[in-house]
Amino acid sequence: MSEQAQTAQEHRPITLVEAVTQALAYALKNDPEVVVFGQDIGANGGVFRATDGLQKTFGADRVLDTPLAETMIAGIAVGMATQGLKPVAEFQFMGFIYPGLDHILSHAARMRNRTRGRLSCPIVYRAPYGGGIHAPEHHSESTEALFAHIPGLRVVVPSSPARAYGLLLAAIADPDPVLFLEPKRIYRAARQPVPDNGEALPLDSAFVLREGTDLTLIAWGASVKETLAAADLLASHGIEAEVIDPATLKPLDIHSIIDSLEKTRRCVVVHEAARFGGLGAEIAAQIQEYAFDLLDAPVQRVTGYDTVMPYYQLENTYLPGVERILAGARAALDYVRDPGREGGQ
Repeated sequence: MSEQAQTAQEHRPITLVEAVTQALAYALKNDPEVVVFGQDIGANGGVFRATDGLQKTFGADRVLDTPLAETMIAGIAVGMATQGLKPVAEFQFMGFIYPGLDHILSHAARMRNRTRGRLSCPIVYRAPYGGGIHAPEHHSESTEALFAHIPGLRVVVPSSPARAYGLLLAAIADPDPVLFLEPKRIYRAARQPVPDNGEALPLDSAFVLREGTDLTLIAWGASVKETLAAADLLASHGIEAEVIDPATLKPLDIHSIIDSLEKTRRCVVVHEAARFGGLGAEIAAQIQEYAFDLLDAPVQRVTGYDTVMPYYQLENTYLPGVERILAGARAALDYVRDPGREGGQ
């Protein structure tokens, strides 16, 4: 490829799913220990074409098709990782990951502790997740909180092509297991130039996507799109909202959130997962524990409902949209302490 053609390629805007492909290709090219496998990811390039062309480029011994057996996929990854490889295992949908839980939770996440540091488990478990694509049952799961609860397991969710590229490379390089959840609703929702330079983005660090002084909005994955739109509408009314994308949900960068609250003193957390026991509750609890004195209002949560993700007729009702986010913002902004209750009166 000529220098001019390479420059044009680097500046071509790509989608989030294309950024995933680009990161996987970079890792396969530059690290012989990386192996990618999953159902239909080789010849077909995956359900969402996230691995399109990789088997043709790197061969069937580096990009492997597996049987329809999620338990096996999760378990083989553990064996590979403990023997010096860096497996990247794909589950077709997050809703199909549950047969592999025993290997992910009982073995991959515990390997370093169980062997007292003798073995590590550098696995990336990839899964498209979340709703919004009119999928049938088990194809729209958002159960990130289940995995975030497990010690030894990182949970990472990108929300843009650039963050998908940089965070996936960081996850592949990490010596411990990472659950990398790709919000399929925004797989092709936006494009941006993503240089294929191999530069990883930091794990465990939140991204401030929009600065503001009146309100902190926290969202990740596909919900970032509606949250940024809500922030723009608030700005048209003179309210400057700061938007934070945690990106790594476990471990959580609570310090960046507290830094924001020192300016805004009010907070709304947005996620499409069910409300009860969701990550919004954990974030609210940590804010209460570490930054209670900064708050001028209770932390608001705008979430999915405590029900199974409905079929497409009601999907948009379930997913937190701009209007629901604005309602949460108004609740936080309009809250006024009752002076009659000060001092325990």
